[in-house]
Amino acid sequence: MSAQPARSYGGVDAAERIRVRRGQLIDAALEIMAADEWRAATVAKVCQAAGLNKRYFYESFTDLDSLAAAAVEDTAGRVAEAAVLAFSSSADQPLRDRAFHSIDAAVRALVDDPRRARVLFDAVSASPAVLAHRVVVVQGLALVLVAHAREIHDVKLEQDTLARVAPAFLVGGTAEAILGWLNGNVDTTLEQLIDDLTTLWLITGDGAAEHARRRLDSGAAD
Repeated sequence: MSAQPARSYGGVDAAERIRVRRGQLIDAALEIMAADEWRAATVAKVCQAAGLNKRYFYESFTDLDSLAAAAVEDTAGRVAEAAVLAFSSSADQPLRDRAFHSIDAAVRALVDDPRRARVLFDAVSASPAVLAHRVVVVQGLALVLVAHAREIHDVKLEQDTLARVAPAFLVGGTAEAILGWLNGNVDTTLEQLIDDLTTLWLITGDGAAEHARRRLDSGAAD
């Protein structure tokens, strides 16, 4: 007997309905995690916040940890996608302008929905497995920066340890600056914050690249 195609309701097929419900669950998880209430969360509580029947939880997630991990990944994916798109779309502009557009897009992807900044960078309560996963995801963002550095400076510079240390340093510092601004501890406009972060990224990136270049040239001369 041939398999029956998934039924469509109101012009929306089954796969799209699952995708929408998954998004609702992730949104509910963001809300609970950002409020630092994740340790008290249950599948029933998440589903209630999402406005869904409990049975829909398991069509997308195996447990609460897998949902929390998905919320972290979804946020990091949005940030990386926004930054890369802004950078590639400004290929005909000077480096500072490209950096500004990229950082502007990444920062706004976080502060436009402050829950995402808190879930990705803040010490929200979660299981050890989720916290470990968050570290891996943030390190993945740093690797995106390494790829950009290779394009801007020199592929060979990735041989130097600064190519691995500088991105982590910048991501960590940027996270603290964004959280400080959201918490009202950084008294400046969002536009000025983005401009300041761009300046710091360029100063750090250029300085690290120049120092790495000197170290590599010195090693080659020995």
